[in-house]
Amino acid sequence: MWKVGMSEEVGKALQAVVDRVNQAAARRPKTLPAVPPRLVAVSKTKPPDMVIEAYRKGHRNFGENYVSVILSIILESCPDIEWHFIGHLQKNNVNKLLGVPNLFMVETVDSVKLADKVNSSWLRLRTASTQTLKIMVQINTSGEESKHGLPPGETVNTVKHILSKCSALHFSGLMTIGRYGYDLADGPNPDFQALLSRRQEVCASLQLPLEDVELSMGMSTDFEHAIEVGSTNVRVGSTIFGNRDYPNTPTPSPERKSKVPTEEAAKKMERLTVTEQ
Repeated sequence: MWKVGMSEEVGKALQAVVDRVNQAAARRPKTLPAVPPRLVAVSKTKPPDMVIEAYRKGHRNFGENYVSVILSIILESCPDIEWHFIGHLQKNNVNKLLGVPNLFMVETVDSVKLADKVNSSWLRLRTASTQTLKIMVQINTSGEESKHGLPPGETVNTVKHILSKCSALHFSGLMTIGRYGYDLADGPNPDFQALLSRRQEVCASLQLPLEDVELSMGMSTDFEHAIEVGSTNVRVGSTIFGNRDYPNTPTPSPERKSKVPTEEAAKKMERLTVTEQ
């Protein structure tokens, strides 16, 4: 249940994350595109009042996995909110999602068929508007069966299809979730490196400027490292809103913090993080 004291907690936590985002951006190599990172606050399982409180503190970009949660937020309280859909999108839920007011971006388009469905639905539902819908293509960089996303090898052809066949969509970039619990003491996160490589491949093959292709990667435990290596969009939830409240499950243990990289790993990171010229 929402408590009055949580208002101050959300505000302080949000500001602390904003500060960390800006500091990580300042550490980013100058060879990477100078795109200011966007912080997407993810309030999954939390009361709508917590989203409204973060909005009152000046934040505008919020991410959710479920359409029903987005619809529970009172739009009158947050007229300028910008919603990022970050959950797995099934084709039978596309129309419901696209009807959401203030939908800013769909970050989880993971097939040509889904892109076609979103494109045709957006054309039909928004006939009075010429505004395109921002989308990202989700890549399964870790290869885990439990993760959604395109196989990395299909990235270029999928983006090419969207650019040439989906006139109602604006291709904004690539997104990955990656493997949980990676230890930075072992060097740069391989999922982030894989997404960087896919962007390089897409831009070279389709003649797109690097700065026009965003990278959505990094969450509560690793968003600073993600920004340092090139992320332009980080999705942070529990660090802002607290541990998630899942019904009928034990209280989650505190998030595992990545260890400080060893000197050898740090040198490896320095060599590998600057992969784009």
